[in-house]
Amino acid sequence: MNNPSSYANASLYVGDLLSDINETQLFETFKQAGAVASIRVCRDAVTRRSLGYAYVNFHNATDANRAIELLNFKDIKGKPCRIMWSQRDPALRRTNVGNIFIKNLHKSIDNKALNDTFGQFGHILSAKVVTDEHGQSKGYGFVHFQTQEAADKAIELVNGKSMNGKICFVGVFVPRKEREKQQKADPRWTNIYVKPLPKNIDDEGLQKMFSKYGTVTSAAIMFDEKKESKGFGFVNFAQHEEAQKAIEDLNGKEYEGQMLFVGRAQKKGEREKELKEMFAKIQRERVNKYQGVNLYIKNLDEGIDDDKLRAEFSVSGTITSAKIMKDDKGRSKGFGFVCFASPEEATKAVTEFNGRMIAGKPIYVALAQKKEQRRLQLEADFNRRNAGIRLQQQAQASGMSGNPLFGPMFYPPTGRGFMYPPGPPQMGGRGRYPTRGMPFMPGFVVPPGPVPQGQQQPSQQGGGRGGRGHRGRGGHHHGQNQNNGQVSGYPMGIKYNPNVRNPGVPQAQQPQPSLADATLPMTPERKQQIGEALYPQIDGFLTPLQKESLAGKITGMLLESLDLSELMQLLESQDALTKKINEALDVLSAASQIPEAK
Repeated sequence: MNNPSSYANASLYVGDLLSDINETQLFETFKQAGAVASIRVCRDAVTRRSLGYAYVNFHNATDANRAIELLNFKDIKGKPCRIMWSQRDPALRRTNVGNIFIKNLHKSIDNKALNDTFGQFGHILSAKVVTDEHGQSKGYGFVHFQTQEAADKAIELVNGKSMNGKICFVGVFVPRKEREKQQKADPRWTNIYVKPLPKNIDDEGLQKMFSKYGTVTSAAIMFDEKKESKGFGFVNFAQHEEAQKAIEDLNGKEYEGQMLFVGRAQKKGEREKELKEMFAKIQRERVNKYQGVNLYIKNLDEGIDDDKLRAEFSVSGTITSAKIMKDDKGRSKGFGFVCFASPEEATKAVTEFNGRMIAGKPIYVALAQKKEQRRLQLEADFNRRNAGIRLQQQAQASGMSGNPLFGPMFYPPTGRGFMYPPGPPQMGGRGRYPTRGMPFMPGFVVPPGPVPQGQQQPSQQGGGRGGRGHRGRGGHHHGQNQNNGQVSGYPMGIKYNPNVRNPGVPQAQQPQPSLADATLPMTPERKQQIGEALYPQIDGFLTPLQKESLAGKITGMLLESLDLSELMQLLESQDALTKKINEALDVLSAASQIPEAK
């Protein structure tokens, strides 16, 4: 007989409910025990799906006690419910007084059978057999007595005894956190895992197989829903030394034609944690092994294979591996890795090969980085550039500098990558900005190409439609009458046209600053001149598919993100320019702006 005086609130917890059980159905079930005050099925706050339990409140504790006696383990829509007194005080719910743990239970024992078996030792608050997703017993359960004396008595009389033909273990329930602490303090485990096992071996056969190593308290073969053996099982010994001896003797030995694995049984979480730590250790060892000796090479011609890559870099030292990365069709992805025997050789290769032309393409060479390191570095570079762009935009807004006609050429990225402001309609007529070979770039003009010796500049002949010079409003060209248009300090023989911005202004009124003079201020006109000098070098670095969409973008990025001294360095050093182009390509690649080669 239950003691209702201890539960004056007359509230019951009803568990193990099907998800479609509602308050009305519960009322029809519980009203036979007495006057029901209220019923609440607990549901998920978002989906409103039942959590599988409910609270039933009666007007008095006598009716609630009658409901436990009449309805506990009663089928509700085909599934037995489990009823216990509701304990609203969380401190009391967390106490383990009177709580015991039972394992190695026979599959036929359910909640009711467990309650009936242990009810003889005292008043039971709750009895539960743990089941899987199919409702099958996992072979262990819990019984919570009202007093610790009843729990101690059950442990004394049932532990090590047979229940339905299986020797059961009964002990004090220990929460998981405390069990983990105990295992760390005294890792004297007794449970072992065995695989692969023959399909015809059962629990008794497994116990007989391991009994020569000591006292086996339990042996269980795992079965699937079709009652067929999964080929593995668990054996628990009375002593840690017995379990250890079984592992030392049987692990790696052949049994009925199969190599056995016998090891300490681990929970899924513990096993995953151990595997994760092992994998992290392997990764650290691999990183340390190849730190400073593994090189990343990109912008490789599709015709270069592993052997050609090795042959090219072998002049720098001893190569341990060379690999071209390929797609699923076996085609080169245009990048690869070369690993040297020493960091000194790898450093030498970076110095000698970065920017070198191989098979007609300038390659990029750098120390290989992990994916996460590359991502963090790209994000840092991208944020730094954005910060510089924001400062420049603030300066332009205050009237300090900037393009007076169109504003800044490079804009911060949106969610879809780098976005440029819409330009004017395509202009291909006379006196307009050229549009072939690059997208419209405000304030940026493609410089004229070099003129073969013995031929006259088209601009000096009036500038027909096929000419590459820039025409003024009146159709006449300027800036080509002194020293053949060459300005001192202007690199690569590119002609300086001072009238591109204001073609209607006579040449005599236009200043002609030297690009190499770092003392001059960064005016919009000077920025345009630097852009005209950088563009053909950038254009020559890119693949044919990239030229159409990226040459102008990268030029704008460099002009807007670098100061004057850095731009001067790019004009003077091909290596520095190559490095900046590759950084820009990495940023555009992260923003999905680089077209894939076909």
